[in-house]
Amino acid sequence: MNLPKIELNGLTATVPIVQGAMGIGVSGARLAAAVANEGGIGMISGVNIGYREPDFSNHTFEVNLRALVSEIRKARQLAPKGIIGLNLLVAMNQYQELAKAAVEEGIDLIVSGAGLPLRLPGIVKGSKTRIAPIVSSGKAAEVILKFWNQHFDATADMVVVEGTEAGGHLGYSPEVLAGPDKPKLLDTVKEVIEAVKPFGEKFKKHIPVIAGGGIFDGSDIAECIRSGADGVQMATRFVATDECDADRAYKEAYVNAKEEDIVIIKSPVGMPGRALNNAFIKRVAECGDDIKGCFSCLKGCNPKVAPYCISKALINAVTGKVDDGLIFVGSNVHRVKEIVPVRELIAELKSEAEAALAIC
Repeated sequence: MNLPKIELNGLTATVPIVQGAMGIGVSGARLAAAVANEGGIGMISGVNIGYREPDFSNHTFEVNLRALVSEIRKARQLAPKGIIGLNLLVAMNQYQELAKAAVEEGIDLIVSGAGLPLRLPGIVKGSKTRIAPIVSSGKAAEVILKFWNQHFDATADMVVVEGTEAGGHLGYSPEVLAGPDKPKLLDTVKEVIEAVKPFGEKFKKHIPVIAGGGIFDGSDIAECIRSGADGVQMATRFVATDECDADRAYKEAYVNAKEEDIVIIKSPVGMPGRALNNAFIKRVAECGDDIKGCFSCLKGCNPKVAPYCISKALINAVTGKVDDGLIFVGSNVHRVKEIVPVRELIAELKSEAEAALAIC
């Protein structure tokens, strides 16, 4: 049985997999292009994307804009026929400027979470760039799409649902994450499908709903599709690939991770997140970390009271200084056993999913 395709307002992903964006720098042009070339949707993370540039610390704003354009062009060169998207956190201070720059470069898709991307339709108006919010409930999807409808006469081209098992910052309270009755991803997906349906009917198009968080293999993909999702978002599996833009040491941290290494942390901006309990996390839990300078990357982050600089921690990790960095992970990272090419991984996922769907 063949897997369904994701129809994205004139673009078609022949494999129903959206590669989750991972920042800083973990998912750049190389990974996004590799996924896009295999028929999935490749995503570039836009958070402090200029971190490799020598003048990044002194001219962060200008460097990020310059690096974003360069990364999109590189991805397009590597995958001229693939679907390339950009993930931007609403909580970023440069959100609007980066989004506009991406639209000018002809990015196929902008996906936004970590807040409500209420103004996104106005940024992409008049372009071919598709838009997709990330939500953690049917209510959030309804609020966003109702606002877009009322203020822009526009709707989403896709909606991503991130559940409690995802990596990185999570859209749930610490109490929910620690509780015995965490929302089940597929229940939330069904809620979002119902919330999205009226807007699809009004705008006379199908709005794909994508399930994300804790999806590891083809059987998980098949289960999501059987439950009504149009596809899945996967991030953790794509770290352990040859094309992932992170340093080899970062990838090996995934391969070597054990289940007991996974913890829920509180980030400097107050949001809970799932990460590896490495030497860095243990150290800052005991005594914090001095913040020297500020990249002004996220709204709501106060360097005077923050226990550490999240940008510095993420940059250290992605560049190979894993013992001095923050490594976000999904809940199934301990099941990752080897680093493989993207082509091999997607072929495996497709084969497993098709076999699981055929059984039912």
